[in-house]
Amino acid sequence: MTTLYKTLLVTTLITLVGCSSSPTGRKQFAILPDSQINQMGVKSFAVMKQETPASTNTPLKQQVQCVTDKLIATLPDKYRNQAWEVVLFDDKQVNAFALPGYKIGVYAGMLDVAQNQSQLAAVIGHEIAHVLARHGNERVSTQLATSQALALGYQLSGEATPEKAAIFQALGLGAQVGIILPFSRAHETEADLLGLAYMSEAGFDPRESAQLWKNMAAKGSSKTPELLSTHPSHSTRIDTLQKNVPPHLVTYEALVADNKQANCY
Repeated sequence: MTTLYKTLLVTTLITLVGCSSSPTGRKQFAILPDSQINQMGVKSFAVMKQETPASTNTPLKQQVQCVTDKLIATLPDKYRNQAWEVVLFDDKQVNAFALPGYKIGVYAGMLDVAQNQSQLAAVIGHEIAHVLARHGNERVSTQLATSQALALGYQLSGEATPEKAAIFQALGLGAQVGIILPFSRAHETEADLLGLAYMSEAGFDPRESAQLWKNMAAKGSSKTPELLSTHPSHSTRIDTLQKNVPPHLVTYEALVADNKQANCY
């Protein structure tokens, strides 16, 4: 790739910043066609299904499907009418995910931590939010733009020397810590807040979202410093959720008053 081409590419990427917005109104940097990202998600999900067996526990599968269906029913038509697929994987890791292409995976180990239907709704609602907010596209786009910008800067900065190589290695780490990781933490917080809305509108108790992360903290998961993590710390996450519960609690309590709360368990 020529230096001129790289210059034009990076310039194009920069000018595209802010051309779209997430469901919360946050300006996004997403430069790839959603159709391409969706294809990547579908292919990745197919590989996962080949590598990890699906659970044969019918009651648990029905619970996961019920919670997912309730959440999807609250989404705008554009997303509600997609062919969503959810799989409960027979694996004890405490994890769940959603991929572009409308694919949702829940690992059986998550059901040991998400102890009721509302806590599971917090998990799945969070993952659905990643898809609707196009976070996968943003992450791939950011990685692409960062790598191209560093490569261009290296070419334009003169003769190659050991000192120059060391500086650009440090710049790469700086981009990871200063741009990509905070960007991912912003995605996680945005998904938490969107998930609160989805779960309360579906008739799940939004207060259980914070309790889920208390359970996760008690489980003793990663102690990576927040500065070097793609996710907010448990304490940050719990505090953010608790502060944002009140308006969503009003929505949930109105459904309870009309006897319209979710009943998946």
